[in-house]
Amino acid sequence: MTTSARPLPHHRVEGSPSAPPLILGPSLGTSLALWDRVAPELSVTHRVVRWDLPGHGGSDAGLIAAGARVADLAGLVLALADELGIERFAYAGVSLGGAVGLYLAVHHPERIDRLAVLCSSAHFGGSLAWEERAALVRKEGTAGVADSAPARWFTPGFRDDRLVQDNRDADPEAYAACCDALAAFDLRDRLAEIGVPTLLVAGRDDPATPPAHLREIADAVPGAALAELAGASHLAVAERPEAVLGLLRTHFGTGVKRGMAVRRQVLGDAHVDRAQARQTPFTAGFQDFISRYAWGEIWTDETLTRRERSMVTMTALVAHGHLDELAMHVRAALRNGLTPDEIGAVLQQCAVYVGVPAANSAFATAQRVLAEEGLA
Repeated sequence: MTTSARPLPHHRVEGSPSAPPLILGPSLGTSLALWDRVAPELSVTHRVVRWDLPGHGGSDAGLIAAGARVADLAGLVLALADELGIERFAYAGVSLGGAVGLYLAVHHPERIDRLAVLCSSAHFGGSLAWEERAALVRKEGTAGVADSAPARWFTPGFRDDRLVQDNRDADPEAYAACCDALAAFDLRDRLAEIGVPTLLVAGRDDPATPPAHLREIADAVPGAALAELAGASHLAVAERPEAVLGLLRTHFGTGVKRGMAVRRQVLGDAHVDRAQARQTPFTAGFQDFISRYAWGEIWTDETLTRRERSMVTMTALVAHGHLDELAMHVRAALRNGLTPDEIGAVLQQCAVYVGVPAANSAFATAQRVLAEEGLA
């Protein structure tokens, strides 16, 4: 991967730099504000990157030209990922942004690990309507399409004036070039090549990309999942953000699965099996929290090694007198490669910085565990 010297689209990055990267793509006529009610929540578990189409939001109109193709927009996404040091990423996109995701999954499968396509299509109804819209915007500007946008974007009774204003503010030439890209886009004969886990989300009342378009993709992409949202039109991410967030969290939320694997590696199958067997509806949420956050996020962060995390954890448990947990993490420290002497050195340091009585109890607990393991 090389850093691109070409101009990049305007973008916003949220979340921890060490979290799994997730790039969010926009719909024609909108800005990265489209994701305002979803992206901050996703950034709890991901490094979220939102980008603006050329001539939209904060992006330079010169990033695109007449006769553009979706491939050109995909190239901007890859250049942005390269600039941010992102080799492989999850991707979610709305409408034109979703088409970019499909293109990346087909033509650059080495860069995409999971895909969500929202209110989009593998084709956009043929070229004529888009050619006519491009010609109209080039002649009269974006005011007319902005005035008619709410009828295309939202169900009756819902409106987001910020997004409508983004449409009105879009550069006409760049907007028209995006229409050119939509006019030429047709990936139907390549959908079966998509090999990453794929989620399709349709707004049940979407006139621009009706649910049948998403079903067509779902039927062709191996293993794809499809969700249809009632009470949602083309910009479902703005109109039904809670529902969209839930779907994306489930699709991209590998933290529980990954966390459970790490939890078993560190604590052992027997301990985790006992914890799972004791789980009740009352404690299920807490167990999910432990697996997703403590093990799926903290223990998988490669900033510290597992050996180092074991030392930090034992010190904290000694400081708070959690001897049962300490016993469990002494065994974990052995699995993570610490020797009995190194464990003793950690507890010795605790005597200085935590207190002799606390260290005395900790040594007794560790001695018992080491004896049970045949190491003392």
